[in-house]
Amino acid sequence: MTGAAFVRTIPRMTNVGVLGSGSVGQVLANGLLELGYAVMRGSRDPEKLALWAREAGPNASSGSFAEAAAHGELVVLAVKGTAAEDVVVACGDRLSGKTVIDTTNPIADSPPTHGVLSFFTGPNDSLLERLQKRAPQARFVKAFSCVGNGLMVHPQLGAKPSMFICGDDAGAKKTVSDVITRFGWEVEDVGASTAARAIEPLCMLWCIPGLVRGDWAHAYKVLRA
Repeated sequence: MTGAAFVRTIPRMTNVGVLGSGSVGQVLANGLLELGYAVMRGSRDPEKLALWAREAGPNASSGSFAEAAAHGELVVLAVKGTAAEDVVVACGDRLSGKTVIDTTNPIADSPPTHGVLSFFTGPNDSLLERLQKRAPQARFVKAFSCVGNGLMVHPQLGAKPSMFICGDDAGAKKTVSDVITRFGWEVEDVGASTAARAIEPLCMLWCIPGLVRGDWAHAYKVLRA
């Protein structure tokens, strides 16, 4: 199915705020525009996104983190893991009651060892849980954290890949699952926010083939008997 086919379905929520000026934010913002959403991307320096907003069409705009969070009925957090908590705090109560797709990973600034990334969280902690504590009234859902941005929207692989999600709010997970499905993925809901302790390290595993031998064109797939 081509991306154009998705535009015929107008989503119930029309405004999305995408927090982050990097490649993950751009890929997801463009995909959401394709689905028919009005997308505002947020940055500490909104001017960095002005060209994107002009070129992406009439439903695209840019602003500060706080402005993008206020704009979105659905919010996507797509910043470096080391900056994620500060960005959430900067948005304040603008995230309250909203579904927030958390794409981030707790990747430390230290270089990888034999292709293995270092995390600044431990095995009994996750960045998602830290973010949820920072904004307890937001409805965080982990997603898009275990694959590279080149495959996030309409992945062209041998089979439909699995996207692992978790979070504490069933309605928020349904909203995020709808987007994931439209992007061409199968949803694997693995439970509450504590499951992010298992999802986030999948980023380490996914990155090893890329860092060691330049193989970035892969994704996870759950198989059942």
